[in-house]
Amino acid sequence: MDMAHSGPDDPTINRLEIGGSIRLVLVVALALVGAVASLLVLGRGKADPWIIGLLTGFAVIGVFALFAYATGLLRFGAPDSRDELARRIVDSAGEGMSLVDPLGRVLYANPRYCEITGAAEAQEARPVERLFTSDPDASEAVYRLSQGIREGKALSEEVRIAVPGQPVRWLRLSARPAVADPRGGKATVWTMSDLTRERERQETAFLELQHAIDYLDHAPAGFFSAAGGAIHYINATLVDWLGYDLAEFGPGGLTVADLVPGPAAALLTNIAPAPGGVRTEVLDLDLKRRNGQTLPARIWHRVAFASDGTPGASRTLVVSRTREDNAADPARAAEVRFARFFHNSPIAIATVDGEGRIVRANAEFARHFGGREGERRRISDVVTGASRVALEAAVASAVTGLAPEAPVDTTDGREGGRSVRFYLSPVQDGESGSEAAIVYAIDTTEQRALEAQFAQSQKMQAVGQLAGGVAHDFNNVLTAIIGYSDLLLANSRPTDPSFQDVMQIKQNANRAAGLVRQLLAFSRRQTLRPQVLSLGEVMSDLSMLLRRLLGETIKLEVKEGRDLWPVKADLNQFEQVIINLAVNARDAMPEGGALTIRTANVPAVDAARYAEAGLPPADHVLVEVADNGTGIPPAIIDKIFEPFFSTKEVGKGTGLGLSTVYGIVKQTGGTLQVESEVGRGSVFRVFLPRHVPDILELAPKVVEPEPQPKTADLTGRGTLLLVEDEDAVRAFAARALASRGYQVLEAASGVEALEVLAKHGGAVDLVLSDVVMPEMDGPTLLRELSRTRPDIKVIFMSGYAEEAFAKNLPEGADFGFLPKPFTLKQLIEAVKKSMGRSE
Repeated sequence: MDMAHSGPDDPTINRLEIGGSIRLVLVVALALVGAVASLLVLGRGKADPWIIGLLTGFAVIGVFALFAYATGLLRFGAPDSRDELARRIVDSAGEGMSLVDPLGRVLYANPRYCEITGAAEAQEARPVERLFTSDPDASEAVYRLSQGIREGKALSEEVRIAVPGQPVRWLRLSARPAVADPRGGKATVWTMSDLTRERERQETAFLELQHAIDYLDHAPAGFFSAAGGAIHYINATLVDWLGYDLAEFGPGGLTVADLVPGPAAALLTNIAPAPGGVRTEVLDLDLKRRNGQTLPARIWHRVAFASDGTPGASRTLVVSRTREDNAADPARAAEVRFARFFHNSPIAIATVDGEGRIVRANAEFARHFGGREGERRRISDVVTGASRVALEAAVASAVTGLAPEAPVDTTDGREGGRSVRFYLSPVQDGESGSEAAIVYAIDTTEQRALEAQFAQSQKMQAVGQLAGGVAHDFNNVLTAIIGYSDLLLANSRPTDPSFQDVMQIKQNANRAAGLVRQLLAFSRRQTLRPQVLSLGEVMSDLSMLLRRLLGETIKLEVKEGRDLWPVKADLNQFEQVIINLAVNARDAMPEGGALTIRTANVPAVDAARYAEAGLPPADHVLVEVADNGTGIPPAIIDKIFEPFFSTKEVGKGTGLGLSTVYGIVKQTGGTLQVESEVGRGSVFRVFLPRHVPDILELAPKVVEPEPQPKTADLTGRGTLLLVEDEDAVRAFAARALASRGYQVLEAASGVEALEVLAKHGGAVDLVLSDVVMPEMDGPTLLRELSRTRPDIKVIFMSGYAEEAFAKNLPEGADFGFLPKPFTLKQLIEAVKKSMGRSE
């Protein structure tokens, strides 16, 4: 560092040693005096050449001295105090230091360096690069340091020096570039520290730690430490008790749940926080051995908490309480049995004192509510809302010795909250300040959910039955309205004033028939005409229609899966499903958006991904309809498939769209799933079973040429028996058939039909019968007819689906089916077709 100029009295300079030699000065002075004396003796004449030569020599010496002083090779006066101070500091340093030039020569070495390297004096000191050539590890470290110096880096390495016959030493070697050397190049500063004693202390501490761990590992009690449910340390004694191999155990390899089976693990992991404190609990638990057997034990579980309540690692001591350990103490064995019953009970149990505070709780109670012995929390704190008052009243009654008459049902009012039923029992012999009542808690959340689902299912079934009954009666009325409209239209001209009025009647009747079909679809009693479909082709045909329905503000994207499996469904009804879902999605995006329809195969192995939808483990074809609309609120998502439930404005929806979708999918044997999030949209997934063709379907079909179209002849002849309990329908059908040339016999019930047949001697070609009738229904009538007339032709008329009554018919029965409501033309065509088969 820079220092101010000092005067002659400066103590810093006075204390410094002055360089030079007084003897050499005296010798030079005596030589000069002798030379002058010799010249005087010789005389002036002889002395001039010598004097001139002497002066010339002094002049040359003076010139060279000036050049040497100017270049720094020659210095006069006292040495630089800064250099001397630095030298003294380096010489007294505790680390060995040396300065090495680029050629590997030691320019300077302090005494500590000489001491560490074994050099007697500084002149004998060797550079670090030549000290450890016989030690491979040390040589590699020195080489790395040398490479770092060449790159201008300052590095440090620790090396272990093991010389045969000498104690092992640990050295820390450091190297850094120094300032430029006056003779050219950059020197290197090497630093060497002896770490042998420090390493010996560390090895001693490590050995002591190893001894401590060994003592802990082989202690007569088990011990483990856990944090966050993961075990970070377990001693050898506990590992041996549990049947594990200590060599296989690693940090995080086991959890508390692996050692403590069932809900009892919550006693160790769900500890109530004590900010800034320590909580210690004594528990009697059964630990789980590796082979599945249990190990009864008493556990001292201690956890320290940070100031914010964060739990630290536990310190848990485990004492075995096996049968051998308890053999000498029956009371101890009974305590173990009680602890096993108490903590392994599937029912949450707790005891409360006279103030209603929890005194003791078992593992199941701790898992559900977190309450535990020593926590002194009120039992009413485990519930919220109005249920708390009822529970407090029941506890107050129990602690006075009166058992409540009925259990207390509580429900958490939060979303997804639990339902719990509490039973309370007073403790008659409890001491003052101890347990005054026992509380049993049973989680009824799943039971309540099942009850709600069952109630919803019953309600939907009742509504379905009601809808089916209403639809049946409406179909009879609509059949008469449509039939008489056809009769009027057949006898009227388009120019008649009443022709348009009759057309309006028929059109509105057809609209009503559409609503009835939706009701039947919901109740799953509609008539389906299933056929093998390729959903890829169906979606391609539907795309243009859907784009017109959705409008310009909604972007439709259809993603068709490859190699879709065939399905068997009613084409018209399936199209109705997709159209209803698309229209609902359109209405959920009033500002526009995107509608995506995706089809894909869902193999049986992937059915578990849709377990929430109740998808059976079989091959299905998925049709997914997704929108990014307003979404469905969670409060109403369970009601969207109910009939007549709608969130649309009055007059803008019947509330039958999604209920129809639900009924069609279920009647087809499929599964329906919906997911929705408010503000992000909804996803409806329709799963249809994969259709596997049978042998008949796989057989090649003979393609017959289509006959040339000709004018249909709807007239006929023969005797028909019309059985219908609805007078208007029977009158219309009888009139329509009679006008086409048939002889029609009428009956209002099955019993009456048998009487008519007996009266006419069985001369009937075709029976046209309703299905649902008083006294005797259609299937029963067919069974009776089959006994005397097994070859008689029968056509059933019904507003219900064919499958709804076919199961009640005799096996192999041959019959036709005419769904209600039907038109005049449909009636005549069905009779003509059946009579044609009989001729």
